[in-house]
Amino acid sequence: MSLLERLQKEKNTETPDSKVQKVKKNTVVVKEDPFENIKSKIHSKIIEEIKTDSYKDIDSDDNNESLEKEISTIVENFLNEENSYITKLERQKLTSEIIDETIGFGPINPLIHDATISEIMVNGPQQVYIEKKGRLTLSNVTFKDDQHVMKVIEKIVAPLGRRIDESSPMVDARLPNGSRVNVIIPPLALNGPVITIRKFSEKPFTVKDLINFGTITPNVAMIMKACVEARLNIVVSGGTGSGKTTTLNVISSFIPDDERIVTIEDAAELQLGQTHVIRLETRPPNIEGKGIISIRDLVRNSLRMRPDRIVVGEVRSGEALDMLQAMNTGHDGSLTTGHANSPRDMISRLETMVLMAGMELPVKAIREQISSAVDLIVQQSRLRDGSRRITHITEVLGMEGDVITLQDIFVFKQYGKDEKGRIRGEIIPTGIKPKFLEKFEGTGIMLPNDIFTA
Repeated sequence: MSLLERLQKEKNTETPDSKVQKVKKNTVVVKEDPFENIKSKIHSKIIEEIKTDSYKDIDSDDNNESLEKEISTIVENFLNEENSYITKLERQKLTSEIIDETIGFGPINPLIHDATISEIMVNGPQQVYIEKKGRLTLSNVTFKDDQHVMKVIEKIVAPLGRRIDESSPMVDARLPNGSRVNVIIPPLALNGPVITIRKFSEKPFTVKDLINFGTITPNVAMIMKACVEARLNIVVSGGTGSGKTTTLNVISSFIPDDERIVTIEDAAELQLGQTHVIRLETRPPNIEGKGIISIRDLVRNSLRMRPDRIVVGEVRSGEALDMLQAMNTGHDGSLTTGHANSPRDMISRLETMVLMAGMELPVKAIREQISSAVDLIVQQSRLRDGSRRITHITEVLGMEGDVITLQDIFVFKQYGKDEKGRIRGEIIPTGIKPKFLEKFEGTGIMLPNDIFTA
């Protein structure tokens, strides 16, 4: 859809100015925008004057910059012709808002470009929360009404060929900068359209960044690098928002550059720096409910693509069985993440997910598959102060009877809080030497003798 078509569609779908919006049975008073009429006139002027043929790819940085300059000129000329008595500060604010509405994502555009904000939550038109440094705060950003939020949603999903309406009221998408977006609209969302944006740094975090954040220590980073080079199968587990994907991205960066890597995700988020990376992404069903391509389908297909490493963004259901089989059939060094509160919980979750594949396997057979496939579980948690830390590095030893045995190699110890309320602590070795040291020796990897000393 061209920029002109988008602008005209937005203009045609504009609702009359509304000062009152009904939410459930309560009445919410919406603050009136004093520049609403001026904005409407300028919007029409932009449709008349903008040269859309020159901007076929409106998502490119160069074209956006040119569009911003042209729109700024149109706004300035219009205000001068109208002899509008608007201060310089108000002109700048007005221009910025019009640019955001025209080529950006409306009121939340400044939040998306704010590098200090990690998450944006639009809970209907009058409530936008943000996360900064792990803390949730209510922003001063609002929308005019539900229709205004829906316009922004359309801008997000339309370029991806996705649709959202009453028949398909939920969608997962991503922004051009790679941020993950989830949208759910009425009638499922009673507060109005809800947008949740999980932002990712445009420049991927490195292992040095995680050390500076306190997520890991240099010794842990050294061990993780050795585990990847020794081709251990690793599962990163943790709760929602604990930083699993960021940690997976950093761990994946240790994969040698001469290996063929296949990444499989629901929404492409991983940003690997290696040269030989094949990125696969699932596909939702079409309007007829057909054509869905799941992670399980992609995992199966990846086995025919001659991968040296398979990296699955997250296992949630039956694809766990295919992932375990891949780990057990020559695809060593595979990586994935999963939701769990502890390494032991991750093992139980894997059992449940394998059963979701529809295969009537005995529990003991499933546990044998898991124990032989998974070598290491890296547990990540989001602590009460909002910080994200790796809390366990746990080795999967094998089976003892009907039970999978685990042993913690590193465990996070908390020492209290500092004067600013931040949790003090560090991840320290338990004193147990892991069995996978034999693999390190076989591949010529040498670590300091005291790295596992308590």
